[in-house]
Amino acid sequence: MLQGKKAVLFDLDGTLADSMWVWTDIDRKYGEKYGICFPDTFHQDIEGKSFYETAVYFRDRFALAKTAEEIMEEWNEMALEAYRTRVPLKDGAREFLLYLREHHFQTAICTSNSRMLVDALCQAVPVLGHIDCILTSGDVKAGKPAPDIYLKSARLLGVKPEECLVFEDIPQGIQAGRNAGMEVCAVEDDFSRDLASQKKKLAQYYIKSFRQIANQTYEILK
Repeated sequence: MLQGKKAVLFDLDGTLADSMWVWTDIDRKYGEKYGICFPDTFHQDIEGKSFYETAVYFRDRFALAKTAEEIMEEWNEMALEAYRTRVPLKDGAREFLLYLREHHFQTAICTSNSRMLVDALCQAVPVLGHIDCILTSGDVKAGKPAPDIYLKSARLLGVKPEECLVFEDIPQGIQAGRNAGMEVCAVEDDFSRDLASQKKKLAQYYIKSFRQIANQTYEILK
């Protein structure tokens, strides 16, 4: 999987961090607070959107009398404590990050989350302090599945797209990596378990745990 690669790029939520439960809880509480009835296509509608794009979706789709900035600020306040104290890394992620550092691979986080929450998690989880580059979708023009965030990360790291391996947990993110000309390993997550077959169609590799990489038991899809 790492042969010929110089950099490993990670999505954050649901990929590197076990954090999607935070957003399920926030959606429920936010919906109750503002009387929102979520459509059946809700998760599909927001998949891959940047933090700002998701706030715009909420504002427009649910006719909220708020600015996108006010919605984002409220979400940050609702999620901050969890990211500071209760969001763990996925199984084997810490060991894998240490392996990459020891073997001189460059690393990046490329996330649709807010900078505030990413910074909070990095402060809470010391191994994330060794990540070479951290980008949010607010740092680029378009969110996933556009390749912008992965291409910019590669440029900042000084590597070619084909020298990068991407880890992602949802189809839109996997497609973003593919659109950037990078190989992608799909990561299993409870939140996207029902999308496993779609993820396998898009990615080159599939893992249930980062520990599988060390054991070379991951699924080679293409």
